[in-house]
Amino acid sequence: MCSSDLLKTADLTGTDKEIIIAVLEVPPGATIARHTHPGEEAVYVLEGAKLLMPDGKEIDRPAGQAGVNVRDVPHAGYKVVGDKALKILTVHIVDKGKPMTVPAP
Repeated sequence: MCSSDLLKTADLTGTDKEIIIAVLEVPPGATIARHTHPGEEAVYVLEGAKLLMPDGKEIDRPAGQAGVNVRDVPHAGYKVVGDKALKILTVHIVDKGKPMTVPAP
């Protein structure tokens, strides 16, 4: 099962947005369901792992890799495979009062 540690939340000054900083750990065998966010998500890989993508392709997600997931675009849907957990730092800038993550079809 995935675990998420919420590190900090704060209002983004002068906007109707909030910043949410968290660390997500996904153990081997666990899946992150496809989802969207009501805002932007920046991701930094703290501890890398091998991922099985929805199309059946395996990819490496190495430590030090960074990326951005844009508003309302579905992503994830992968399974962590191998013997290492995936550990990522996430920074979300999302609409205040909305859920940080929304399941995607």
